Amino acid sequence: MLGQAVGYAVLGAFSPTALLIGAVYLGSDSPRRTLLIFLAGAVTMSVLFAVIVLAVLHGAGLNHPRESQPRYGLRLGLGVLALGAGAFLASRKPRPPKPEKKKGLVTRMTTHPAPAAAFALGVIVFSPSLTFLAALQVIATSQASFALIVFALTVVVAIEVMLAWLPLVCYVAAPETTTRRLRALNAWLSTHGRRLTVGALLVAGILLVISGVYGLA
Repeated sequence: MLGQAVGYAVLGAFSPTALLIGAVYLGSDSPRRTLLIFLAGAVTMSVLFAVIVLAVLHGAGLNHPRESQPRYGLRLGLGVLALGAGAFLASRKPRPPKPEKKKGLVTRMTTHPAPAAAFALGVIVFSPSLTFLAALQVIATSQASFALIVFALTVVVAIEVMLAWLPLVCYVAAPETTTRRLRALNAWLSTHGRRLTVGALLVAGILLVISGVYGLA
Protein backbone atom coordinates (compact mmCIF):
# COMPACT_ATOMS: atom_id res chain seq x y z
CA MET A 1 0.00 0.00 0.00
CA LEU A 2 2.63 2.52 1.07
CA GLY A 3 4.86 1.80 -1.92
CA GLN A 4 2.02 2.39 -4.39
CA ALA A 5 0.90 5.56 -2.66
CA VAL A 6 4.43 6.95 -2.54
CA GLY A 7 4.90 6.20 -6.25
CA TYR A 8 1.79 8.15 -7.23
CA ALA A 9 2.72 10.97 -4.84
CA VAL A 10 6.17 11.30 -6.41
CA LEU A 11 4.62 11.54 -9.87
CA GLY A 12 2.29 14.24 -8.60
CA ALA A 13 4.89 16.24 -6.66
CA PHE A 14 6.43 17.80 -9.77
CA SER A 15 5.32 21.43 -10.11
CA PRO A 16 7.21 23.95 -12.27
CA THR A 17 5.00 26.70 -10.84
CA ALA A 18 6.06 25.87 -7.28
CA LEU A 19 9.72 26.02 -8.28
CA LEU A 20 9.19 29.34 -10.04
CA ILE A 21 7.53 30.80 -6.95
CA GLY A 22 10.34 29.44 -4.79
CA ALA A 23 12.93 31.19 -6.98
CA VAL A 24 10.99 34.47 -6.78
CA TYR A 25 10.60 34.23 -3.01
CA LEU A 26 14.30 33.52 -2.55
CA GLY A 27 14.94 36.98 -3.97
CA SER A 28 12.47 38.70 -1.62
CA ASP A 29 13.34 40.75 1.46
CA SER A 30 12.41 37.90 3.85
CA PRO A 31 12.96 34.68 1.89
CA ARG A 32 12.78 32.26 4.82
CA ARG A 33 9.62 33.77 6.27
CA THR A 34 7.90 34.02 2.88
CA LEU A 35 8.77 30.45 1.89
CA LEU A 36 7.61 29.19 5.28
CA ILE A 37 4.22 30.88 4.84
CA PHE A 38 3.99 29.49 1.29
CA LEU A 39 4.70 26.04 2.74
CA ALA A 40 1.99 26.54 5.38
CA GLY A 41 -0.57 27.21 2.65
CA ALA A 42 0.54 24.13 0.73
CA VAL A 43 0.34 21.88 3.79
CA THR A 44 -3.06 23.26 4.80
CA MET A 45 -4.56 22.52 1.39
CA SER A 46 -3.00 19.06 1.12
CA VAL A 47 -3.95 17.94 4.63
CA LEU A 48 -7.54 19.17 4.31
CA PHE A 49 -7.98 17.41 0.99
CA ALA A 50 -6.41 14.20 2.33
CA VAL A 51 -8.76 14.15 5.34
CA ILE A 52 -11.80 14.79 3.12
CA VAL A 53 -10.86 11.99 0.69
CA LEU A 54 -10.23 9.59 3.56
CA ALA A 55 -13.56 10.45 5.20
CA VAL A 56 -15.53 10.15 1.95
CA LEU A 57 -14.02 6.83 0.87
CA HIS A 58 -14.32 5.34 4.35
CA GLY A 59 -17.88 6.62 4.56
CA ALA A 60 -18.62 4.86 1.26
CA GLY A 61 -17.11 1.66 2.69
CA LEU A 62 -14.53 1.29 -0.09
CA ASN A 63 -11.95 0.11 2.41
CA HIS A 64 -13.99 -3.04 3.13
CA PRO A 65 -12.91 -6.27 1.40
CA ARG A 66 -16.39 -6.84 -0.06
CA GLU A 67 -16.20 -3.53 -1.96
CA SER A 68 -13.38 -4.62 -4.26
CA GLN A 69 -15.25 -3.84 -7.49
CA PRO A 70 -16.13 -0.21 -6.63
CA ARG A 71 -12.63 0.25 -5.24
CA TYR A 72 -10.87 -0.93 -8.39
CA GLY A 73 -13.49 0.77 -10.55
CA LEU A 74 -12.52 4.06 -8.91
CA ARG A 75 -8.87 3.32 -9.60
CA LEU A 76 -9.64 2.54 -13.24
CA GLY A 77 -11.64 5.76 -13.57
CA LEU A 78 -8.78 7.83 -12.15
CA GLY A 79 -6.41 6.16 -14.59
CA VAL A 80 -8.61 7.03 -17.56
CA LEU A 81 -8.86 10.63 -16.35
CA ALA A 82 -5.07 10.87 -15.94
CA LEU A 83 -4.50 9.47 -19.44
CA GLY A 84 -7.06 11.89 -20.86
CA ALA A 85 -5.43 14.85 -19.08
CA GLY A 86 -1.98 13.81 -20.30
CA ALA A 87 -3.20 13.36 -23.88
CA PHE A 88 -4.97 16.75 -23.76
CA LEU A 89 -1.83 18.56 -22.55
CA ALA A 90 0.30 16.76 -25.13
CA SER A 91 -2.02 17.76 -27.97
CA ARG A 92 -2.03 21.45 -27.05
CA LYS A 93 0.70 23.55 -28.61
CA PRO A 94 2.27 26.11 -26.27
CA ARG A 95 1.33 29.64 -27.23
CA PRO A 96 4.12 32.17 -27.74
CA PRO A 97 4.18 34.81 -25.00
CA LYS A 98 2.52 38.13 -25.83
CA PRO A 99 4.13 41.22 -24.30
CA GLU A 100 0.79 43.03 -24.12
CA LYS A 101 -0.97 40.10 -22.45
CA LYS A 102 -2.21 40.73 -18.92
CA LYS A 103 -0.15 39.05 -16.23
CA GLY A 104 -1.61 35.90 -14.70
CA LEU A 105 -2.85 35.60 -11.13
CA VAL A 106 0.27 33.79 -9.88
CA THR A 107 2.59 36.36 -11.47
CA ARG A 108 0.66 39.24 -9.95
CA MET A 109 0.62 37.63 -6.50
CA THR A 110 4.37 36.92 -6.50
CA THR A 111 5.20 40.50 -7.49
CA HIS A 112 4.47 41.64 -3.92
CA PRO A 113 5.22 38.67 -1.63
CA ALA A 114 3.01 39.67 1.31
CA PRO A 115 2.26 36.95 3.91
CA ALA A 116 -1.40 36.61 2.90
CA ALA A 117 -0.45 36.31 -0.78
CA ALA A 118 2.23 33.70 -0.01
CA PHE A 119 -0.24 31.58 1.97
CA ALA A 120 -2.90 31.90 -0.73
CA LEU A 121 -0.40 30.87 -3.40
CA GLY A 122 0.48 27.79 -1.37
CA VAL A 123 -3.21 26.86 -1.36
CA ILE A 124 -3.66 27.58 -5.08
CA VAL A 125 -0.50 25.98 -6.44
CA PHE A 126 -0.96 22.83 -4.38
CA SER A 127 -4.60 22.35 -5.24
CA PRO A 128 -5.34 18.60 -5.52
CA SER A 129 -4.08 16.81 -8.61
CA LEU A 130 -5.19 13.48 -10.09
CA THR A 131 -1.93 11.83 -9.06
CA PHE A 132 -2.29 13.05 -5.47
CA LEU A 133 -5.86 11.79 -5.45
CA ALA A 134 -4.62 8.44 -6.75
CA ALA A 135 -2.13 8.21 -3.89
CA LEU A 136 -4.82 9.05 -1.35
CA GLN A 137 -7.30 6.50 -2.68
CA VAL A 138 -4.69 3.75 -2.38
CA ILE A 139 -4.31 4.61 1.30
CA ALA A 140 -7.99 5.23 2.01
CA THR A 141 -9.17 1.97 0.39
CA SER A 142 -6.58 -0.22 2.10
CA GLN A 143 -7.28 -2.46 5.06
CA ALA A 144 -4.36 -1.02 7.01
CA SER A 145 -4.43 -0.08 10.68
CA PHE A 146 -5.24 3.47 11.76
CA ALA A 147 -1.60 4.10 12.73
CA LEU A 148 -0.31 2.93 9.35
CA ILE A 149 -2.89 5.05 7.51
CA VAL A 150 -1.86 8.16 9.47
CA PHE A 151 1.82 7.43 8.76
CA ALA A 152 1.14 6.86 5.04
CA LEU A 153 -0.89 10.07 4.79
CA THR A 154 1.93 12.01 6.48
CA VAL A 155 4.50 10.63 4.04
CA VAL A 156 2.32 11.29 0.99
CA VAL A 157 1.51 14.87 2.06
CA ALA A 158 5.22 15.53 2.72
CA ILE A 159 6.02 14.32 -0.81
CA GLU A 160 3.14 16.30 -2.32
CA VAL A 161 4.48 19.60 -0.87
CA MET A 162 8.13 18.67 -1.38
CA LEU A 163 8.76 21.53 -3.81
CA ALA A 164 7.57 23.96 -1.14
CA TRP A 165 9.79 22.75 1.73
CA LEU A 166 12.84 21.53 -0.22
CA PRO A 167 13.90 25.00 -1.49
CA LEU A 168 13.52 26.32 2.07
CA VAL A 169 15.71 23.56 3.55
CA CYS A 170 18.34 23.99 0.83
CA TYR A 171 18.29 27.76 1.28
CA VAL A 172 18.93 27.46 5.00
CA ALA A 173 21.90 25.17 4.28
CA ALA A 174 23.35 27.09 1.31
CA PRO A 175 21.57 30.36 0.43
CA GLU A 176 23.60 31.54 -2.57
CA THR A 177 24.00 28.13 -4.17
CA THR A 178 20.30 27.33 -3.77
CA THR A 179 19.21 30.64 -5.31
CA ARG A 180 21.55 30.24 -8.27
CA ARG A 181 20.65 26.62 -8.99
CA LEU A 182 16.91 27.13 -8.58
CA ARG A 183 16.96 29.95 -11.11
CA ALA A 184 18.92 27.77 -13.53
CA LEU A 185 16.45 24.92 -13.01
CA ASN A 186 13.54 27.24 -13.75
CA ALA A 187 15.17 28.23 -17.04
CA TRP A 188 15.45 24.53 -17.97
CA LEU A 189 11.88 23.82 -16.90
CA SER A 190 10.54 26.60 -19.10
CA THR A 191 11.55 24.37 -22.03
CA HIS A 192 11.00 20.86 -20.66
CA GLY A 193 8.45 21.27 -17.85
CA ARG A 194 5.44 20.60 -20.07
CA ARG A 195 6.84 17.30 -21.31
CA LEU A 196 7.64 16.17 -17.77
CA THR A 197 4.11 16.99 -16.61
CA VAL A 198 2.59 15.06 -19.52
CA GLY A 199 4.91 12.13 -18.84
CA ALA A 200 3.97 12.00 -15.16
CA LEU A 201 0.25 11.99 -15.99
CA LEU A 202 0.61 9.27 -18.61
CA VAL A 203 2.72 7.03 -16.37
CA ALA A 204 0.29 7.45 -13.46
CA GLY A 205 -2.65 6.82 -15.78
CA ILE A 206 -1.16 3.62 -17.19
CA LEU A 207 -0.36 2.29 -13.70
CA LEU A 208 -3.86 3.10 -12.43
CA VAL A 209 -5.56 1.50 -15.44
CA ILE A 210 -3.46 -1.65 -15.10
CA SER A 211 -4.20 -1.84 -11.37
CA GLY A 212 -7.91 -1.22 -11.90
CA VAL A 213 -8.31 -3.75 -14.68
CA TYR A 214 -6.32 -6.37 -12.76
CA GLY A 215 -8.44 -5.86 -9.66
CA LEU A 216 -11.71 -6.02 -11.57
CA ALA A 217 -10.61 -9.13 -13.45
